Amino acid sequence: MKSVLALAAAATLVACGAAQAHGPVRLKLELSETLDATPDEVWAEIGRFDDMSWHPAIARTELTSADATTPDGSTRVLHLNAEGDPTITERLTKWQPDKRCYAYMITQVEVTVLPVTNYASTLCVKDAGGKAEVVWKGGFYRGYPNNEPPPELNDEAAVAAVTGIYRAGLDALVEKHSRAQ
Repeated sequence: MKSVLALAAAATLVACGAAQAHGPVRLKLELSETLDATPDEVWAEIGRFDDMSWHPAIARTELTSADATTPDGSTRVLHLNAEGDPTITERLTKWQPDKRCYAYMITQVEVTVLPVTNYASTLCVKDAGGKAEVVWKGGFYRGYPNNEPPPELNDEAAVAAVTGIYRAGLDALVEKHSRAQ
């Protein structure tokens, strides 16, 4: 009986320790805006993986590899409008121009530039009754993979940084298409 109780106590300690030692959870974010433009007009503007000039945080986009027949697998380097020319390298993982949608993942970024890891995202333009609805969503982990992250690399910092990127891009599109009317 003592050995059964000792085994149960040990199992409880292991389980409690494991519960406290879990790492970060995958964070998810989705933002969208409906614009005063047709889906095809907006897709023509934002649907090119090799051109993010529509986003105010991007100084230039450099396509570093591409397949001649399809953009799937293409890699781009985003040069940010910031001191020191910080960059984000992304790879196209899904190309669906017929659905006005593409998916990509970050393959290289310093956590001081963007406090996330294992980031994957989709950018799509949907038809909302003749108007364009831009839907940008992503999944990612915070920049610090272990327990007790510093504030600049915790879940809140990761969500705030990605929200800022999505919001800046969507706000620029809203501003452009509200002036066009």
